[in-house]
Amino acid sequence: MSDWDIRPASVADVEAIVEVRAVAMRPDLERLGRYDEHRVRQRFRDAFEPAHTWVIEVGGELAGCVALRPAEDAHWLEHFYLAPHLQGSGIGTAVLSRMLERCDREGVPVRLNVLQGSPARRLYERYGFTLETEDPVDVFMVRSANREDFFRDDTPTPTPS
Repeated sequence: MSDWDIRPASVADVEAIVEVRAVAMRPDLERLGRYDEHRVRQRFRDAFEPAHTWVIEVGGELAGCVALRPAEDAHWLEHFYLAPHLQGSGIGTAVLSRMLERCDREGVPVRLNVLQGSPARRLYERYGFTLETEDPVDVFMVRSANREDFFRDDTPTPTPS
């Protein structure tokens, strides 16, 4: 696994994250017939909440992001993107472990949605996410809090400022 770090996002990160998102999501969106070069970027800009988002850095460079947005009955794991050349390196798994550990400490379930046919669904299933509902584009999944069967590391969970 590459050396990586995670830090709170800032408004200044939005355009770099938008580009990682566009590249990372393009294969799945094209497969589903839903890729639009402008829309893939604007949807992130419209939803970006720096207070709930972390930037993933590899070698000091922005390589992805993840958001954990509190909601009434769970936290939503959102905007989890990693540059394609880093996918499969273990970084996404480590970041997911860290986010889930935080939710388990808080006793909060986690919800997410993943595009139909995305390989990321297998990762989420390994971490205890189960199907809640689906449509032709999205798969909505949920994971209960306090699961003991997922990988834990000793790195403290980051907290946005």
